[in-house]
Amino acid sequence: MTARSWWGWGHTAAALDAAETDALVGRVSALLPGHDLSDHEPPDPRSLEVAAPRVALPPALAGLGSDDVVDRLGHARGKAFRDVVRNLHGDVAHVPDLVVRPRTEQDVEDVLDWCTTSGTPVVPYGGGSSVVGGVEPRFDGPAVTLDLGLLDRVLEVDPVSRAARVQAGVLGPALEDQLRPHGLTLRHFPQSFEFSTLGGWLATRAGGHFATLATHIDDLTEALRVVSPAGTGESRRLPGSGAGPSPDRMFLGSEGALGVITEAWMRLQQRPVWQRTVTVGFTSYDDAVAATRALAQSGLHPSNCRLLDPAEALINAGTTTSGGLLLVAFESADHPVDAWLDLALELVRDHGGTVLASRDRDGSERAAPDAPDASQAWRSAFIRMPYQRDALARRSMLVETFETACTWDAFPRFHAAVTAAAQQAIAKVCGGLGVVTCRFTHVYPDGPAPYYGIYAAGRWGSTLVQWDEIKAAVSDAISTHGGTITHHHAVGRDHRPWYDDQRPAPFAAALRAAKSALDPAGVLNPGVVV
Repeated sequence: MTARSWWGWGHTAAALDAAETDALVGRVSALLPGHDLSDHEPPDPRSLEVAAPRVALPPALAGLGSDDVVDRLGHARGKAFRDVVRNLHGDVAHVPDLVVRPRTEQDVEDVLDWCTTSGTPVVPYGGGSSVVGGVEPRFDGPAVTLDLGLLDRVLEVDPVSRAARVQAGVLGPALEDQLRPHGLTLRHFPQSFEFSTLGGWLATRAGGHFATLATHIDDLTEALRVVSPAGTGESRRLPGSGAGPSPDRMFLGSEGALGVITEAWMRLQQRPVWQRTVTVGFTSYDDAVAATRALAQSGLHPSNCRLLDPAEALINAGTTTSGGLLLVAFESADHPVDAWLDLALELVRDHGGTVLASRDRDGSERAAPDAPDASQAWRSAFIRMPYQRDALARRSMLVETFETACTWDAFPRFHAAVTAAAQQAIAKVCGGLGVVTCRFTHVYPDGPAPYYGIYAAGRWGSTLVQWDEIKAAVSDAISTHGGTITHHHAVGRDHRPWYDDQRPAPFAAALRAAKSALDPAGVLNPGVVV
């Protein structure tokens, strides 16, 4: 099995090769002339001074734990820009003392019992792809990381109801491999798909494949099984229920602060047979936004409806456009989708859109485009983006994202304010050398989910401080202008100040009471959510 990178994203063997790196550095040099793009190699993890473990598992659990330095470092934080930068600089503060890998649900219960009795904080861990400080033991004192990766099986499939009972530690590809013989799929493909788990998706309310309707993992969840220090509970399998507040909703998005999700019944679907994707160009960004809104409100429910602004289209799709690109796709396991796509294209043409390319599921083109298919180029770039981010972080670049959602009526003012805050912060901390991009990841009848990207010139040794200042300025703007501090990346520790401001005070009090009831010793992932 290919080794995972301890300091950055993904597999070490999948990092950018020399040709990709040279091409990337060339593009950045053209975008930000004069920036020092000298490379800085990551340190050898075994050369770092990592503190010795301060706790030891009791004999009955000892076989589940690891105190290997590289193992501990690999579980010390997630994969955000600030995580990568700290690793590159050999900053090894707040490393878990032990990595514990339960083999059964009983092991989970036993570990939580020991943590509660000993007062040892425990951080649940899926694939470690958090970009909000959700898996980092960012507090003083000992901590153990509870890695659920061995709980990775599809336990039961109900083909009649089209659902499956799945262990929480299964990674995305392994889940799909186990569902494929049944002709079924969860069809939940976040960018982190290869390196994130079902439990992680559930605990963070992750956004996935579909741009409309079933946009979050919540929509695909039928029932949960959760272990907490107060006991183990399982919700009832139901297609829907009006019986009071939902127990599933309580744990979805709780980020391991209320309990450890060990299993879930998930709603599945047949694997798609028909799919068509089109790329639509616009000369006006306002027209592109209006077309996207009309499509979101049309009831056609495209599976993909991703709007790239001109900067995003240029940087990550290699396409020059004055108004942006709209990537639209429909898919079905039951019927051809041409009729739905034709209606969508009629709608976007009414808003000034021009079809630039169209292709079927097998990649064949319906009509030869005048230029390469931007949707294919963007998809390839999307998959490689985290590896590109790592390469640029090594070269003193600030490359990071922030995502949100707002209502359509607020979007023009919101977008202007957030973009201005980002640009002003870049000017202040980076001397103005930077670019802000925007794309819609998901759209709803009442609003879009804008996803902003920052590409700015930093100074080696200062990029962490520079990013933190930009992040704070943009987060303040998001909160002030009525957006959510996160649409699908979770709260973690990085978003807590703005999440505390966003949620109503009575709800916060109720959440604290739930935390006290379920985790009376306060050992579950301290510092996230509550």
